[in-house]
Amino acid sequence: MDNKINKKEIKKRIEKLREEVEHHRYLYHVLDKVEISDGALDSLKNELQKLEEENPELITPDSPTQRVGGKPLPKFRKVRHSSPMMSLFDAFTREDMMAWEERMIKILGEVKSYGLEYFCELKMDGLAAALIYDKGKFVLGATRGDGETGEDVTMNLRTIDSISLRLRMPDEEEVYKIIENRQQTIEFLDAIKNGRIEVRGEAIMTKKVLAELNKKYKKEGKAMLANPRNAAAGSIRQLDPKIAASRQLDFYVYAVINNLKLDKYSQQPEMARLLGLKAFNKNKLCRNLKEVFEFHDYWEKHRDSLPFLCDGVVVKVNNHSLWQKLGIVGKGPRYMMAYKFAAEQATTKIKNVIWQVGRTGILTPAALMEPARVGGVTISRATLHNMDEINRLGLKIGDTVIIERAGDVIPKVIKVLTGLRDGREREIKVPVECPMCAGGVEKIPGEVAYRCENKKCYAAHLRGMFHFASRGAVDIDGLGPKIIEQLVKAGLVKDISDFYTLTEGDLSGLERFAEKSAENLIKAIDARREIDLARLIYGLGIRHVGEEMANEISSKLKIQNSKLSDFLSEAQSKTVESWQEMEDIGPKVAESIYEWFHNKHNIELLHKLEKNGVKLKSKKLEVRSKKLERKSFVLTGTLNSLTRDEAKAKIRELGGEVSSSVSKNTDYVVAGAEPGSKLDKAKKLRVRVVDEDGFLEMLK
Repeated sequence: MDNKINKKEIKKRIEKLREEVEHHRYLYHVLDKVEISDGALDSLKNELQKLEEENPELITPDSPTQRVGGKPLPKFRKVRHSSPMMSLFDAFTREDMMAWEERMIKILGEVKSYGLEYFCELKMDGLAAALIYDKGKFVLGATRGDGETGEDVTMNLRTIDSISLRLRMPDEEEVYKIIENRQQTIEFLDAIKNGRIEVRGEAIMTKKVLAELNKKYKKEGKAMLANPRNAAAGSIRQLDPKIAASRQLDFYVYAVINNLKLDKYSQQPEMARLLGLKAFNKNKLCRNLKEVFEFHDYWEKHRDSLPFLCDGVVVKVNNHSLWQKLGIVGKGPRYMMAYKFAAEQATTKIKNVIWQVGRTGILTPAALMEPARVGGVTISRATLHNMDEINRLGLKIGDTVIIERAGDVIPKVIKVLTGLRDGREREIKVPVECPMCAGGVEKIPGEVAYRCENKKCYAAHLRGMFHFASRGAVDIDGLGPKIIEQLVKAGLVKDISDFYTLTEGDLSGLERFAEKSAENLIKAIDARREIDLARLIYGLGIRHVGEEMANEISSKLKIQNSKLSDFLSEAQSKTVESWQEMEDIGPKVAESIYEWFHNKHNIELLHKLEKNGVKLKSKKLEVRSKKLERKSFVLTGTLNSLTRDEAKAKIRELGGEVSSSVSKNTDYVVAGAEPGSKLDKAKKLRVRVVDEDGFLEMLK
């Protein structure tokens, strides 16, 4: 009975997935619209294909997995392709690629006798098209359509400058140098002059052109173009060729289709160039999968430098004689594979929502999800931020969602696919009790956050101690979360001041602590009895005070000696208004800082730290130059040659200041790889932006 119910649920899920995939395919292929990313759509298709493979009796002829593409638009004349323009199978990991090679080896037998090597092409994100040349003249251009039948878009393709209207006629020696067969050379030249030649390639819009057009359209009050891929597809499908001409499209050829029996696929781009056609010059012949992986990984890291969007590498068996042996299965050929870059978006299901307690007592919801691979890693948890975000998304437990992870950003839910709901979804509610200490939960007045009312909440207390010892704060080596919790449970520490009372003997009886490890931890704690003021301020866990703000505060406080009591007196002498006079400190942050230094528990904590031998470092940062004096910097993205901390230190050594947020007072924004919203704000405020090379030049 259970199996029948399970099969019924699987069938229902398959039907829902088919409807969702077909909905998005229709939007893209027929209406030139898009609602979700390629990565998210790939994720849905992969789930559907896996379910159908596990339950073959549920496969139907109308499933999206059983056909190549969408229907051609009725507004263009239909064109039957001379041979199918096939879809490709997708690989997402090295393991997928190795499994693909193993499948081919089983079919081919002894690989060495065949010379299994690969030609790698960057997978351009545009619109595939076939061009027909009759006696050297361009006479017909058709979209891929459903793979068998496309749409006649000849007039629009003629507007693309990179598409030759007449083929270049190469001389015999040029062709022979590539083919190395005299009879085939003569036949090919005759086909150019007297017969038909078909070439296939990709129509694209560059990122630069898209930006320029959108700037122009914004001024004119016209609808903006969504992205380069959609813009290219929409341009080719315009009824008026003048509109297509205004879009400044480009076209790259990847194959020459005729009776020419080329030995190697890598000869295709060479032949295309001989004919006066544009072929991408950074594609590469790879002798083995190791070289394929190197090519793929390089371009995954450097794809932002390309003029067009690119979502992976098309890997093709280079030896043409193997293609027939390998054949075609289902929707695509066995001898080609689309090795995708790590998608920044994917789909998954929300299994549950848990509430975590932060170091300041704030409750933060987190989604527990079915594992999904996104951004190159497998994740099963994502932040939901707060109830306002949950309500904005309309999220329920059991929903299928799109998650996003770009670079090293924490995964987050960005969209709910309500069309996949089956009625069993559950509402998400704020807990009435703290999940860690069972204390009451209250909404913070004037904010969207909820917090535990218990000031001694175990979870918040532990996280506060973790934070104090963490690398960005006081940085006590070896004092990680598990060790701290062990020390608390053993009754050896109650707060951060107790770290400085520990002895080797205290640790000797604890699990994980041999004689040497106990000695090392005590040495690490002793090495942090003298603490940099900025690190201490950050480590204290004052709400809303991050690393940059801690640096700003430490630079403005006038501390005469190394005593914590003097630091406390200086901090307590400031009013809420005087805290606000510091850069980046607004009313809410100023209030938080003021309250922290006037809280009885916190005052006692600083006195206990001082009593236990903790003091401030009297040595200030050595400024070796005033080159960047009074210049304010904001860092965003990842730098290749420096860590974030190293970059900050170098700025301060040259007299500059580092801020955590962009404002009209910012002098420079240093933008590394995968910059965040700070770059957008810099452009909006017209703050000068420098790349890594420009920044390094400033540091010389």
